[in-house]
Amino acid sequence: MSDRSDALARAASAPRTALICGISGQDGAYLARELLSRGYRVVGTSRDAQVGSFHNLVRLGIRGQVELASMASNDFRSVLQVLARHEPHEVYHLAGQSSVGLSFEQPVETLESIALSTLNLLEAIRFLGRPIRYYSAGSSECFGDNGDAASNENTPFRPRSPYAVAKAAAFWQVANYREAYGLFACSGILFNHESPLRPERFVTQKIVRTACRNAAGSAETLHLGNLEIHRDWGWAPEYVHAMWLMLQQPTPQDFVIATGVTYPLADFVAETFQCLGLDWRQHVISDPSLMRPTDLRISRADPALAASVLGWRATSHMPDVVRAMVGAALETKPE
Repeated sequence: MSDRSDALARAASAPRTALICGISGQDGAYLARELLSRGYRVVGTSRDAQVGSFHNLVRLGIRGQVELASMASNDFRSVLQVLARHEPHEVYHLAGQSSVGLSFEQPVETLESIALSTLNLLEAIRFLGRPIRYYSAGSSECFGDNGDAASNENTPFRPRSPYAVAKAAAFWQVANYREAYGLFACSGILFNHESPLRPERFVTQKIVRTACRNAAGSAETLHLGNLEIHRDWGWAPEYVHAMWLMLQQPTPQDFVIATGVTYPLADFVAETFQCLGLDWRQHVISDPSLMRPTDLRISRADPALAASVLGWRATSHMPDVVRAMVGAALETKPE
């Protein structure tokens, strides 16, 4: 066999490499586990990989199987160097400021961490000229308040928070690079998806952790904002599978990823306390100071395209998610 044939054979048998930007978060950790189970070489980025704890990777038992690289996603040179060094086949961009509430306090940081980082990654891929497939984490927040209508891939964006504005900008950057430069680039417009890896600054984990403390004897009161907002809550490990499926298609396309079932926040609260044998009304108050300036009243999804093209359907709905999060919280020490 010739040297060229040997090289081709080695390349064909080598594992595919995936670069996950934002590997320390909920979705990044679950995606890393998914890709490792499929035989990928997984490289994860962090601003300073030498000092990060990567608690979620440790919790999933995969910390030692992931390569880590330091990358400042708002610095084009840093992004280009990491892509050139690790030569990924697939790039998953899950990094950036992820809190809608915090975005009202840090609008500039939010826009830079989401929109500028997206632009740097897309431009680095274009510059390298390699057939890299790119996934961008979009958000249902981009749709804004669409009333009772279910949002799909053709629904216009009406962002109502700095976070949503940043995500909308990133979405259109991806679409532009796909159409103008022929990149395999797509966005997953994900509705709310939860897991035990959520930090307590997210309302779902705040509800679960407080309820568990109440069940253990704490007399603390859970302060929440508007209990009448409606959301579509799914299970994060299922949603990262959809991300992977999107990059396995013959052509790039954007998809809404959701369960298709919407519940009021009050139902999430009631389900959580019921799992612990408690009446939520004795432990929860609606605090006007926690209401966001432009909170969305209803968030409803139509994930039919993902079902028909990707063959993806959510199997876990809000009550299943609550039970899993409560069970995990009871088994682990509070963070």
